[in-house]
Amino acid sequence: MWIPTEHEKYGVVIASFRGTVPYGLSLEIGDTVQILEKCDGWYRGFALKNPNIKGIFPSSYVHLKNACVKNKGQFEMVIPTEDSVITEMTSTLRDWGTMWKQLYVRNEGDLFHRLWHIMNEILDLRRQVLVGHLTHDRMKDVKRHITARLDWGNEQLGLDLVPRKEYAMVDPEDISITELYRLMEHRHRKKDTPVQASCHHLFVQMKSLMCSNLGEELEVIFSLFDSKENRPISERFFLRLNRNGLPKAPDKPERHCSLFVDLGSSELRKDIYITVHIIRIGRMGAGEKKNACSVQYRRPFGCAVLSIADLLAGETKDDLILKVYMCNTESEWYQIHENIIKKLNARYNLTGSNAGLAVSLQLLHGDIEQIRREYSSVFSHGVSITRKLGFSNIIMPGEMRNDLYITIERGEFEKGGKSVARNVEVTMFIVDSSGLPLKDFISFGSGEPPASEYHSFVLYHNNSPRWSELLKLPIPVDKFRGAHIRFEFRHCSTKEKGEKKLFGFSFVPLMQEDGRTLPDGTHELIVHKCEENTNLQDTTRYLKLPFSKGIFLGNNNQAMKATKESFWITSFLCSTKLTQNGDMLDLLKWRTHPDKITGCLSKLKEIDGSEIVKFLQDTLDTLFGILDENSQKYGSKVFDSLVHIINLLQDSKFHHFKPVMDTYIESHFAGALAYRDLIKVLKWYVDRITEAERQEHIQEVLKAQEYIFKYIVQSRRLFSLATGGQNEDEFRCCIQELLMSVRFFLSQESKGSRALSQSQAVFLSSFPAVYSELLKLFDVREVANLVQDTLGSLPTIMHVDDSLQAIKLQCIGKTVESQLYTNPDSRYILLPVVLHHLHIHLQEQKDLIMCARILSNVFCLIKKNSSEKSVLEEIDVIVASLLDILLRTILEITSRPQPSSSAMRLQFQDVTGEFVACLLSLLRQMTDRHYQQLLDSFNTKEDLRDFLLQIFTVFRILIRPEMFPKDWTVMRLVANNVIITTVLYLSDALRKNFLNENFDYKIWDSYFYLAVIFINQLCLQLEMFTPSKKKKVLEKYGDMRVTMGCEIFSMWQNLGEHKLHFIPALIGPFLEVTLIPQPDLRNVMIPIFHDMMDWEQRRSGNFKQVEAKLIDKLDSLMSEGKGDETYRELFNSILLKKIERETWRESGVSLIATVTRLMERLLDYRDCMKMGEVDGKKIGCTVSLLNFYKTELNKEEMYIRYIHKLYDLHLKAQNFTEAAYTLLLYDELLEWSDRPLREFLTYPMQTEWQRKEHLHLTIIQNFDRGKCWENGIILCRKIAEQYESYYDYRNLSKMRMMEASLYDKIMDQQRLEPEFFRVGFYGKKFPFFLRNKEFVCRGHDYERLEAFQQRMLNEFPHAIAMQHANQPDETIFQAEAQYLQIYAVTPIPESQEVLQREGVPDNIKSFYKVNHIWKFRYDRPFHKGTKDKENEFKSLWVERTSLYLVQSLPGISRWFEVEKREVVEMSPLENAIEVLENKNQQLKTLISQCQTRQMQNINPLTMCLNGVIDAAVNGGVSRYQEAFFVKEYILSHPEDGEKIARLRELMLEQAQILEFGLAVHEKFVPQDMRPLHKKLVDQFFVMKSSLGIQEFSACIQASPVHFPNGSPRVCRNSAPASMSPDGTRVIPRRSPLSYPAVNRYSSSSLSSQASAEVSNITGQSESSDEVFNMQPSPSTSSLSSTHSASPNVTSSAPSSARASPLLSDKHKHSRENSCLSPRERPCSAIYPTPVEPSQRMLFNHIGDGALPRSDPNLSAPEKAVNPTPSSWSLDSGKEAKNMSDSGKLISPPVPPRPTQTASPARHTTAVSPSPAGRSPMKGSVQSFTPSPVEYHSPGLTSNSPVLSGSYSSGISSLSRCSTSETSGFENQVNEQSAAAPGPGPEEPVRKESKTPPPYSVYERTLRRPVPLPHSLSIPVAAEPPALPPKPLAARPGHLENGTRRTEPGPRPRPLPRKVSQL
Repeated sequence: MWIPTEHEKYGVVIASFRGTVPYGLSLEIGDTVQILEKCDGWYRGFALKNPNIKGIFPSSYVHLKNACVKNKGQFEMVIPTEDSVITEMTSTLRDWGTMWKQLYVRNEGDLFHRLWHIMNEILDLRRQVLVGHLTHDRMKDVKRHITARLDWGNEQLGLDLVPRKEYAMVDPEDISITELYRLMEHRHRKKDTPVQASCHHLFVQMKSLMCSNLGEELEVIFSLFDSKENRPISERFFLRLNRNGLPKAPDKPERHCSLFVDLGSSELRKDIYITVHIIRIGRMGAGEKKNACSVQYRRPFGCAVLSIADLLAGETKDDLILKVYMCNTESEWYQIHENIIKKLNARYNLTGSNAGLAVSLQLLHGDIEQIRREYSSVFSHGVSITRKLGFSNIIMPGEMRNDLYITIERGEFEKGGKSVARNVEVTMFIVDSSGLPLKDFISFGSGEPPASEYHSFVLYHNNSPRWSELLKLPIPVDKFRGAHIRFEFRHCSTKEKGEKKLFGFSFVPLMQEDGRTLPDGTHELIVHKCEENTNLQDTTRYLKLPFSKGIFLGNNNQAMKATKESFWITSFLCSTKLTQNGDMLDLLKWRTHPDKITGCLSKLKEIDGSEIVKFLQDTLDTLFGILDENSQKYGSKVFDSLVHIINLLQDSKFHHFKPVMDTYIESHFAGALAYRDLIKVLKWYVDRITEAERQEHIQEVLKAQEYIFKYIVQSRRLFSLATGGQNEDEFRCCIQELLMSVRFFLSQESKGSRALSQSQAVFLSSFPAVYSELLKLFDVREVANLVQDTLGSLPTIMHVDDSLQAIKLQCIGKTVESQLYTNPDSRYILLPVVLHHLHIHLQEQKDLIMCARILSNVFCLIKKNSSEKSVLEEIDVIVASLLDILLRTILEITSRPQPSSSAMRLQFQDVTGEFVACLLSLLRQMTDRHYQQLLDSFNTKEDLRDFLLQIFTVFRILIRPEMFPKDWTVMRLVANNVIITTVLYLSDALRKNFLNENFDYKIWDSYFYLAVIFINQLCLQLEMFTPSKKKKVLEKYGDMRVTMGCEIFSMWQNLGEHKLHFIPALIGPFLEVTLIPQPDLRNVMIPIFHDMMDWEQRRSGNFKQVEAKLIDKLDSLMSEGKGDETYRELFNSILLKKIERETWRESGVSLIATVTRLMERLLDYRDCMKMGEVDGKKIGCTVSLLNFYKTELNKEEMYIRYIHKLYDLHLKAQNFTEAAYTLLLYDELLEWSDRPLREFLTYPMQTEWQRKEHLHLTIIQNFDRGKCWENGIILCRKIAEQYESYYDYRNLSKMRMMEASLYDKIMDQQRLEPEFFRVGFYGKKFPFFLRNKEFVCRGHDYERLEAFQQRMLNEFPHAIAMQHANQPDETIFQAEAQYLQIYAVTPIPESQEVLQREGVPDNIKSFYKVNHIWKFRYDRPFHKGTKDKENEFKSLWVERTSLYLVQSLPGISRWFEVEKREVVEMSPLENAIEVLENKNQQLKTLISQCQTRQMQNINPLTMCLNGVIDAAVNGGVSRYQEAFFVKEYILSHPEDGEKIARLRELMLEQAQILEFGLAVHEKFVPQDMRPLHKKLVDQFFVMKSSLGIQEFSACIQASPVHFPNGSPRVCRNSAPASMSPDGTRVIPRRSPLSYPAVNRYSSSSLSSQASAEVSNITGQSESSDEVFNMQPSPSTSSLSSTHSASPNVTSSAPSSARASPLLSDKHKHSRENSCLSPRERPCSAIYPTPVEPSQRMLFNHIGDGALPRSDPNLSAPEKAVNPTPSSWSLDSGKEAKNMSDSGKLISPPVPPRPTQTASPARHTTAVSPSPAGRSPMKGSVQSFTPSPVEYHSPGLTSNSPVLSGSYSSGISSLSRCSTSETSGFENQVNEQSAAAPGPGPEEPVRKESKTPPPYSVYERTLRRPVPLPHSLSIPVAAEPPALPPKPLAARPGHLENGTRRTEPGPRPRPLPRKVSQL
């Protein structure tokens, strides 16, 4: 049975539980669970991370923890009763864990590893805390480390700042908001500005001395030297090195490591140096022989110097190598460091041994205790401490020092009867009063233990040696009296004995008889001569002698004059026990000299402060002793001395002695009667203030009043204790009188007297310190009243001295901070005075920082939940006094500009934040009663209105993001909670007072605006929070957005008819609110839009305003990332439901539908824009949105904005042509007028004319970069017209030159023709603008179908590529997936005139083939009915699909949607006609190119002739004869009579063309290919006979064969006029070339005769080898059997740049199978045919141009081929392209420019492999599925020998990529017939539908499929050449009907070429 748990409430999962049992709860290790019930070893409860799911789990899987339960029962809350730091650590580490993994994903390795270390550290510290064995101090230390690391991690991860108090998290509800603000501010400042340490330490470690010739021991002495004051500032660090230059005691770190301590910030400057002096211990001369002398001397070796500034730059631990210098003359050794510092190079040089000193130096910052903690390893290993000379900057009480520093300066000695100067060594001893030497009290420096004697270094032959060696003598105080120092002087001989001979001594006593020590300074000591054997042990013999030549001379003046030798020392005492001051000693011994008391008290002020504080207690005892002795006589003197000492302790140097004085007062002070004298003197001074002229002394007295009162109070307490409280009234009266005097003096106005106001200021600054003393004797209320009276007496006039005002406020501040104010009783008395002064200052906006601090302190004392009566009354007083002024102050300071300096800005932010915290504190404390009283206090509605406006404005300011730092979420949530509570109170006042007739728009508007920005705050968007943070916020505050949203709705409903005032102004703000992803909020707010529509409909009969505003705001808001698909659906459903019963339902539905569609597009746009790179999806989405704004919404400004967004996308993607078309949209909106235009986007303010000019130039530039020069020319002309009309000839000239340059580029530069691809997007997962639509896309340069498909799959990574080209069914349309259907399509140019015109270079035609294309097509072959296995042509039909776009390509996008598709079926006969027409066209083009020498070699023509003739001989054409010319077909298809006749004509026409082609071929064929030519001629006769042709005249009237480029002026070049075969001259551009019908040629005669004819035609005399660079053919038979594949096999890269890969490469990707281009659908591609070795050789020798894609509507000249040698490959699709798909000329025409040979990549065409009959297959290639038509019929195989001919034959080819129903040949015949009547009857011009796109047919010859070639046709050209259509113009209406009407009329004379208009 399940029973509720009592104690087992909270636990942590210690093993993961899968929850596989019924009702099991899945848990992971580390989860925390709340337990509800238990039963037999199982618990029921929930995981805290997901409290909605409850279940059961084993109790053994959970570790229970102690917890307390709040709200027991259904909604109980469990809080673990562990240390709050542990709780915080646990939750923080959970949050970090998730984010830490994300760091790895985002590749932020550095932070990832650092955070990992910190997390491990925190876990270790957490274990220590949990174990619970730490001491209190250690626990504190551990918590400090934990919180520091938590804060660091939170900051690095951008998490919130946590307010803490004593390392524990603070609940903002438990403290006042001002206190919360201070905690946050403290942590923020701590984080932002690390406190600069005032104390610094230098760590020195000696490593070694690197020197080439050491061999002697060394002493190294470090010290710090101030070069500015020329003195050492530290003691010395002394260490000894061995003979190798290494420390002598490496095992004792304190011997070679030292810490120079207590360096102040002032000592870290560049003129402080580290000096290193090195002394060697050895022989006198460094180079002396070893046996010269056995005695060792201390001798100078070298010196090194380093500025401390070098360490400040970088605190490096790397070793430094210091150069060691030596002085040139030893006598300057004492100042060598100064010379090095001053860089006096002449006085020193590097030591001869070139020594270097290796040391490690590091600066450490912080107090010594902190250093000990942070660098514990340094101290644990041992380090010597080197002090500063003398006391540190701050003298600490209890510091015990008694150090005498002696500097051995110099000596002056006589020669002593010798010829050379002496080598003097000084030895020093300390001798005590008994005459015995003191042991171990001479310290050479830290790092070396003290010694008993000292030996100076020796300077060679120097009678005036200077040493400057500093020694420290730490002699105990008790040894000082009677002790003296003795210096002995010896001459050191350099002879072999090396003796040291004593020749004199000096001495100096340490203390004088009166108790004063040796004064500081330099002393000149007398050198007493003596002999070597003189016994100095008996000190009495010399102590009576004089010792100094200074002021202490005895009576022996005569003796002094006798000696000339002197010795100088400098002494300096640093002692806390001894004094050198006689006045001090006199004062302390006042009882021995009572007559000197007055003088001593007067001299006290002159004594150094350090001397006084050393003897502070003794001095104070002396003063009060004198006072007790005679208060009348010495009262004021003692009082002044006491004031002097008290003020001395205010000095920062002696600040730490204040506790000493406090201790003295409490424990040692015994003056029970002193209070009377002190009060009396103090009152006397206060009374004199107003009269005294000089007030310096009085101010000193007032400054000391705190301690004077301490003495008064303590004295009174002592008196009371002694007398049992006598004279209490008298004492109270004295104090009252004293404060009366004070109040009088404070109430005086200075009236220009600066001194008085200064005295007032001094008093006020120290007065608050007196409160605590008065409380010791008086009741709280009494003291409060005294203080209130005193502070109340201050003058309130604000124009008095500003400094006094500031001090006055500081006094108020200290009062509030004092102990007196914390008591509620006294607080109620003091509060009015405090508020009064605050009010005055805030009103004047003065001293705001201080005011803020005082207010903060006032509110800190008022706890949040205090409902005590006293607190409520205080709030009453504060509200009445300060609320209004507080609001005004916040408005004032936030409206000021922020200061520029960072320090001022921080201060500004602080003061703003503090005032805000005060306001929030006050509002949080206010109850219903307070609000009611506040609202009732306003006399008029105007006052209430002003107040409400003011408070709403302040709230808007508080909500600003910059109000608090970004990581202060805790503070923001508290502020928002207060704001919403206040708003709920005030909204009642708004409803009651400002509705109906009292309606006030401004105040309601302010209210709504506040509510909206409140809801939109970033810190309230809970969706962005982590789950744990969101849970905490919801538990504490709920979702405040919903609360405010409900309040908005409620207030809106109250407005009634006044709602109209807010339509449409509030639409945008409310829309922004509804876009927040909070379902409850949306449900509340969306219905308001229905209300707005309703009221707008009532007012104006429509809701255009609502619609306009909604649309405008939606765009900007959604582009900011707001809104989602759910919102769109909710908006739609809620509003549709709301308007169901409205009369205006239809227009409402329309509006909602429009807005919903806009949302769809905007959401798609936003999603697309999130992608990194620019892709088609982004551009397509932008186009969709742009068109929506134009067509459906008619929003011109938004339309123009998106034009520019689209333009930028195109530029980024380098779609320059599309970018130009896009900008053209904006250009078309402008006129050539002078209308001024405003500044917009990136455009400045300018006239419309200027902007249009700028746009024109930009568009021209983009057309130029996109190689769309024809369009650029039109714009050049337009702008040139404008320049001409304004007579701006300068710019006109530039424009004409630009236009000319564009013409040049058309002729000179090559352009790639892009491929076009049809893409279908099917499935619901596609964005709205693509869903279930099909598009045609213009590919990139060189982009083939496979590459395009891959690109599309990359853009849509979740899409599935469809493997067929059939139209998908409805299941695909509705699928929750993405399907892509891609295949290539053929463009059908709209304008054929330019393409058909003779003599137009292909450079020009290429533009019209692929620009302004509306129509595309693709073909699908299929068999209808029964398939004849013997002859497939009988049943081979073609399904031709035409696609019509909504806009022509190229345009503003690379792809446009298909608007209409038409499907037609072509019969087998029509198919055959089209194939032949295209092949004939190709032949004519090649022959023409060969004639005009546009071909580099003749191979393409050779191959084409071979393919046609060989195939025809082997039965190609005969298949058509068998299929269509038989009697059965003619009888069964009587309607095809004309078509059959047309097919026959085309066959005969082909024979004519072949015959003329062979004649041309003979002229140009190289010698090594003559056998092939002969073979072709022979086969041609076989072909003619197979066709039954004996003479052309017998079959058909002599129809002239027209070659478009065959005229003598092809490309209008300068070639000689061609001659016709019969010798007559051909008329240029008009007369066609024709064969005489009567000629019959034999195999041999054809060669010679045709060759002669061709020679006449071309008019060339060069040999063919000179004209063309031909490659030899391996054999005639191999060439004749070389077949050309269908163009369907060619690649879908841009045809002008296509290079053919090998077959094995071409078909290796499966995606190419699924999305194969129409041109990549060969029959042979299913079973690619291997190639014989002989053919491979041929391929490598024969070059051919890569032929551009076929186009059925293109004229012959543009299908000319430009071959290059040696660029054939094994692709089975390219040679067919030469023959049937030769779409355009690649290189520019030869004349008038030199031939340009393009790169092989642009001119590579493949030859197809031979059929099986000629080349047996030796291997198999894996078959693949063709696409888009997955059609494969086993019946395609035929054994007919006719079909075994060349694949590229115009007759046997069964497939083509593009065909046309109109015969180009026939059309041209008709043209010419119209222009010049021919001998035969005219055939009517056939008008049929436009040419559909390419397709594939599968045919098999024997065992192998045969690729079918492209057919080309020349379409009708019955209309005069017209300008191409203007881009972006709507397509003509007749497109809809599937046909394009052409205007019949006579053909005019040829017009100059025109480019397409824009």
